[in-house]
Amino acid sequence: MSEYFLRKKIDVVILCGGLGTRIKKISKGTPKSLIKINNKNILNYILNEVKKYNFNKIYLLTGYKSRLFRKYNKINSYFIPIECIEEKKLMGTGGALYNLKKKKINDFILINGDSILSMNYLTLIEKNKDKIGSISLTRNYNYKSNKKLANLFLRKNIVEFGGKKNLMNGGVYFFKKKILNYIYKKKFSLETDLLENLIKKEKINGSVFSNFFLDIGTSKNLKKAPKLLYNEYNKPAAFFDRDGVINYDYGHVSKYKNFVLRPGVLKGLKLLHQKNFLIFIVTNQAGIAKNIFKENDFIKLQLKFKNYLLKKNIFINDVVYCPHHSKGVLKKYKISCNCRKPKNGMVNKILNNYDINKLKSFMIGDKKSDEKCAQKSKIYFEYAKNNFYQQIRDIVKKK
Repeated sequence: MSEYFLRKKIDVVILCGGLGTRIKKISKGTPKSLIKINNKNILNYILNEVKKYNFNKIYLLTGYKSRLFRKYNKINSYFIPIECIEEKKLMGTGGALYNLKKKKINDFILINGDSILSMNYLTLIEKNKDKIGSISLTRNYNYKSNKKLANLFLRKNIVEFGGKKNLMNGGVYFFKKKILNYIYKKKFSLETDLLENLIKKEKINGSVFSNFFLDIGTSKNLKKAPKLLYNEYNKPAAFFDRDGVINYDYGHVSKYKNFVLRPGVLKGLKLLHQKNFLIFIVTNQAGIAKNIFKENDFIKLQLKFKNYLLKKNIFINDVVYCPHHSKGVLKKYKISCNCRKPKNGMVNKILNNYDINKLKSFMIGDKKSDEKCAQKSKIYFEYAKNNFYQQIRDIVKKK
């Protein structure tokens, strides 16, 4: 676990302003980041990678058809707020960063919005202890037409040009915020006009990732994308109710000091990671509607739990909760919704955002409403048993 990540607030910036001129016959005017593949857009896949971590804020730098991104301003991605920054005039991958100077930006991860690299962002952050930035490198040349930051190699973690390693840019970077001192209000390329010079001055660290990599910047790659993404991301999922399954249910648990894990939870979650399962929590939180605790209390608790798990290299893919109840005392939440279990709106939200193999997936709950929710979603269900790990082990054997 990156100690730097634990000590500092880290933001995420995603470049979403590209025109996509080389794929315009296929994209039909849709911004590259919003091109749908397997009923999900590229930005969706990127956010699913990002939101597992406890980042401070996500900035979408938009340009071409910015209005299509505005809905993201209202989205909290696993408790990480998202803000769209519109670029009035396209200034290239370098000039696009100029608008960050107007924000209280922290050190940040920068991601190309038209490529996907499945990686551990904390590794990239940890590599950058003494340099202004670090970049991801890959040996996967499925985008051979990209001449930007190619033919690279590492010498004691420092990125250099040449050599026999033949590495290329993976499209994910980590920068100290002082990188903005090199950014001006003019059109220029981050890769060729800035990073090339910084690499030559030995100011950039790097890390090689052999994980899945896809850049949809060419028609050839875009045509191959559905199959490649399906093979990489179609995974089984584990759905868990929270209170009574993950932690002991003492009745409307809203403070972290009362959030006590049940036997075998950490070991069971680690096993699911080893078996390549996605992990989700879907939980009714009627205490919010009944004004027993605030919605922000729930979020604070979950963020603390998220950080606790990250320290142990355990990632929860998402937490979806229902704050509503038809008998609530707060008008804002006193509604009959489609998300409160036994309805399956929360599960459907997850199914719409992820590629999930339902036949190999399962759900564990402690109430009849959990069972009915699983049945409506056509997902295998079990009631919570005494030891979480043993139950997970037995289910995984079946699957």
